Amino acid sequence: MTRGTEGNGPARARSDEEHPRQPDLLIGELERRAVLDWVGDHLSEVQRSAYGQRSLYWALGVGFAVGLALYTGGYALKSSFTTEPLAFLGDLLYTMGWALWTGVVVVVFLQLIPQLKRRGYRQLLEAYEADRGEARGEGTHT
Repeated sequence: MTRGTEGNGPARARSDEEHPRQPDLLIGELERRAVLDWVGDHLSEVQRSAYGQRSLYWALGVGFAVGLALYTGGYALKSSFTTEPLAFLGDLLYTMGWALWTGVVVVVFLQLIPQLKRRGYRQLLEAYEADRGEARGEGTHT
């Protein structure tokens, strides 16, 4: 048994090395190159999406709108029906909508506003350091 196990291991390694690239891997490489070409053509948009907050703003906007719609729809459904299945569904939608839109509001106050303030402070510091650098540069040339 030991001999059979030892024989199987190296045979698999040799067969992997002997086979040329599979067509699936070639298609994957072609797709990868096409994606990289597209990124090169749309580099500024990709950089804004990668380093900016665009996707976060979109997610928060959609979350707020969907949450508010669920909240109002659930309230209308909950208040208009007294039978158990529809009243339960209305209460469920009402609660989920309330949780979603208030969660977005919490994220705005705890994440976005402090982040915007930090960004503003960074810009002020960079402007201050650039101004001091120019002042020092002028003083040494005189």
